[in-house]
This record gives sequence, structure tokens and C-alpha cells, in this order.
Amino acid sequence: MKSVSLNAFPRTQVRRGGVKKLRATGRVPAVIYGRSQQPQNLEVSTKDLDNLIHHSVSENLLVDLAIKDDTRPKRLALVQEMQHHALSGQVLHVDFHEVAEDEKVTIMVPVETVGEAVGVKTSGGVLEHVLFKLKVRALPKDLPEFIQVDVSNLEIGQAIHIGDIQPPPGTEILGEKHISVIAVAAPITEAQEAAEAEAAAAAVPGEVEMIKEKKDEEGTAAAPAAKAGAKPGEKAVEKGAVKAADKGTEKAADQGAEKAADKGAEKKAEKKK
Repeated sequence: MKSVSLNAFPRTQVRRGGVKKLRATGRVPAVIYGRSQQPQNLEVSTKDLDNLIHHSVSENLLVDLAIKDDTRPKRLALVQEMQHHALSGQVLHVDFHEVAEDEKVTIMVPVETVGEAVGVKTSGGVLEHVLFKLKVRALPKDLPEFIQVDVSNLEIGQAIHIGDIQPPPGTEILGEKHISVIAVAAPITEAQEAAEAEAAAAAVPGEVEMIKEKKDEEGTAAAPAAKAGAKPGEKAVEKGAVKAADKGTEKAADQGAEKAADKGAEKKAEKKK
């Protein structure tokens, strides 16, 4: 990975109000961490940082950080983390991790596919991206910005595992070798879609029946507690439901509820006359 120059300045504003004012002046608060030194608060130009991001493939950036009035002219660092505003996408904070040129570091690298899988092109399969990033270890200068995986020869049912991927020179890919990174799955047929739809439809009545049974069991105790001010039709419905529940059949419960509702409706009609 090629390093890019970036200017930084010591930061004195560390509280929330001061950091907010700092962003308003076109600066982004930052921190640099390192093994040999204490964390140091920095600030970088928003414009410079935006240009850096715009010309990079990913947020895995290696920078030659030139800090004003620092004892060392430049410090090699990786962009450890960038915090973005949820709506605008503006960079709110940057964490730099100082590294040594002769010391290996470990980072997560994006995976990019190359070509069109045979199983997708000729058989209508579905390309499944199982892992979007891989953990790699290398010297800073050997770190890749991304890892390309050729999927052209993948048939349906085949996969590319971590152990199948050839790492870039000087780079080691970490992780269990048998874990899939890219795979091609068989397409779902119309028969399978119909079977899934039937299974989903068949599951619904069972759920409704269970709910009804639960309501019927609760109804035997809940009905007597009906409010005294309930309307005649509602009382009749509740009485019919209770009697039907005592008989122990759903059919009787439905018939009792229907009769009660009819009687309640008749009484309401007579009162209106």
C-alpha cells in the first residue's frame, strides 16, 4: 500500500463545544495512537481529508503524517477508524494508528469479485458474497487496498474458500481455510416457490386455531366478569360463548355466539320500534 502525505496540527480543543467549533472552521478532530508514545490529539483539514478519501479505493489508508512543530518530521500511520455523520456522511473524527515500516500489521481488507460465474451465466444460479472483508497481515508497504477474487469458473454448488485465495506478495490471509468467501447457489424453482407458499399457508390455520382455543379457555372465566353496563346484544354474545365453551366444541361456540348475536339484534330492533 502506497503511503500518502497528510498535514496535521496539534489540537487543544477536546471538549464537545470546542470540537463543534473546530468542525465549523473546516477542521476534523483526530487522535494518533502508538506503542511507544501516548495518544496525541490532532486536527486535520476537512478538505485534505475529503480529497484523500475521494482518491482512495477504501478507507484503508496509509499516511505519512506531518504534524506541525512535532519532534519528528513525519509519522507513518494507518487510518484505524473514521466516524461519519449518519445523514450527511461528513467525517466527524479520525483515529490514526502509528506503525513501523519494518513491523507487520493486521487489517481488514475488502473483497472484490472479478468475472461472471458460469453457474450464474448459464444456469441461472445466484452468486452469494459470504465474506465482504478478509483479515490480512503484512508490512505496511505490502498491505493491499483490496483483494480480487476471480469467480468465472464457479459452477452451481461450488464455492471459493479462504484457503483457495492466493494472497498478494508479502501478504498473509488469516482465518480458517475452509470458510467460504464466495459461492454460487442453485436458483429457486417454481415448484419450490409453490411448495414454500403452500407450507406458509398451511401454517396459518393452525396458528389461528391455537389462538381460538386459547380464547375459548379464557372465555369461560372472563365472560362472568363482563361489565354490568354492557349492551343486551353483547351480554347475549358472551353468554352464548360461555355455554358453547362448556360443551367443549368450537362448532357449538360458533353457533351459540351466532344465536346470541341474533337475539341481541332482535331486541335492539324491537326497542327501536
